[in-house]
Amino acid sequence: MSQVPAATRALRVLRFLASQPDPVALDRITRACELPRSTAYHLLNTMIAEGFVVHLPDERRYGLGVAAFEVGSGYSRQEPLQRIARRPLADLVDVTRQNAHLAVLHGRDVLYVVEERAPGRPPLVTDVGVRLPAQLTASGRAILAALPANQVRALYPDRTAFVNRHGKGPTSLSTLRTLLSETRQRGYASEDGEVTPGFASVAAAVLDHNGHPVAGVAVTYADDVDAAAIVSAVLRTADTVTRRLSGHAATR
Repeated sequence: MSQVPAATRALRVLRFLASQPDPVALDRITRACELPRSTAYHLLNTMIAEGFVVHLPDERRYGLGVAAFEVGSGYSRQEPLQRIARRPLADLVDVTRQNAHLAVLHGRDVLYVVEERAPGRPPLVTDVGVRLPAQLTASGRAILAALPANQVRALYPDRTAFVNRHGKGPTSLSTLRTLLSETRQRGYASEDGEVTPGFASVAAAVLDHNGHPVAGVAVTYADDVDAAAIVSAVLRTADTVTRRLSGHAATR
């Protein structure tokens, strides 16, 4: 338990509310956050006064307030993940002499947020701001493999959810599950020619303090390159970024 238990409880409530699609009743908050009803009630009133929670009296429910939105907007403006990852990715390029990138999951796509290019290497499609189907990319597979099975199932409910680029890659939930299981057993994700013919990638997930995958670190290289040293460097970099986010490095 934290030395400031009230702060820990308030943050637990905020995290729970942020995970819900709609405002929720007090009883659900008390159960999910393991709080006595009176404690939860007083916490919520304090958070309402500070603007982090809003009470909907007609519905007898509680939701996130404007102040919580401002915190989220501040996070987006400051781009802490990108700032934390940029130096380790630059070091990864120095070690592998290949292009490296950081991507985050955005629906069924990955969105590339950092790109570090190696001198003399050809430009890739994985530039900052580009989105690609997650199930085809090494970054996306690394993230998906660390998600709960029900979340993966919700993202890919049927065959129409699977985008095809070059006639390769999973086209059903069962084949994706097999691929993600192999990824977990191996400790890293890979793809070969499924994004760009002639190029392969390996990736590892970056985890937050709850063990949730927040990003994927990847290196892309010509598919005739020996990948063993690249895999080791990618795993080390993903663990470095995880630790810098106060997360817990995965057991590879």
